[in-house]
Amino acid sequence: MPTLTKAGLLAAMLFTSAAAFAQAASPVGLWKTIDDETGKPKALVRITEENGALQGKIEKLFLEPNVDQNPKCVACEDSRKNQPIIGMTIVSGLKKDGNEYTGGEILDPKKGKVYKSKATLREGGKQLEVRGYIGAPMFGRSQVWQREQ
Repeated sequence: MPTLTKAGLLAAMLFTSAAAFAQAASPVGLWKTIDDETGKPKALVRITEENGALQGKIEKLFLEPNVDQNPKCVACEDSRKNQPIIGMTIVSGLKKDGNEYTGGEILDPKKGKVYKSKATLREGGKQLEVRGYIGAPMFGRSQVWQREQ
């Protein structure tokens, strides 16, 4: 079995570091959403990439013990009406545009409203600023999500 030279070991270390940085530099992964009004965790959202566009599905909700643990989107007005919120796609269509991901939509299951959205990685990929808006980005709200994986 061949032994690694110092150059080979250094190359392997650099490759591993580059792969870890590339993963952190992408929104793909599991995110804890934080309510911008209360500051409390709301959900875990898994962001995946398909055909160059990001989508996000709710994997878990952080709910009080005395409420329905598998709520439905009763306020939704599209095909998601009365569907379980856990497993629901709430982010779709975000595409890389420079340092941002733009051109997408985000659903607020509590209000049943769909907004235009954009997202920006922060803190070296540890945070994701997600903005939902009507019309122009200046007319909206942002949340900062925390990377879980």
